[in-house]
Amino acid sequence: MLVEVKVQSLGLDRASNTPVVILQELEGERVLPIWIGPGEASAIAMQLADMKFSRPLTHDLLLDVVREMGGEMSRVVITRVADSTYYAELVIQSGDETVTVDARPSDSIAVALRSDARIFANDSLLERASIEITEEEASPGVTSMGDVAAGESQEEEDSEQDSFADAEELKEYLRRLNPEDFGRFSP
Repeated sequence: MLVEVKVQSLGLDRASNTPVVILQELEGERVLPIWIGPGEASAIAMQLADMKFSRPLTHDLLLDVVREMGGEMSRVVITRVADSTYYAELVIQSGDETVTVDARPSDSIAVALRSDARIFANDSLLERASIEITEEEASPGVTSMGDVAAGESQEEEDSEQDSFADAEELKEYLRRLNPEDFGRFSP
């Protein structure tokens, strides 16, 4: 069974210094954390901040190609996890034909945000994630990427929300971001 989800937040796992996107079910409180690479985190963050560029970035280019070929991004589905790797599918509608393309969840989310396509996750993934979090009896240790960039102390990080307060805060974080900052992350 598929459950519709939304991007609840984008942050940094303090234990591994890896970006993580948190998906939350639309009609519930379960979440699905997916660890992603810094490039994809940047692409998602830029779209969440509604940043526009004069030339198409990679995910914009993909959508342009799909549209020029008569297709439309229908939805994204996070399908499964195997050996700690999540899998997703882009579902593209072209006339009467539906095409499904294997993709990484991070790229799929970046494309979905750009195309206003709905994002779905397999219910078993949300169940598994909620069981793992409950068993840990603690927060998963995710800090806002803005908190890390600002160099806040651990106490300040713990007292902050795990997501950007609004789009303006995210835009300001991205403006201050240097390309060298992504070198600190190890996916």
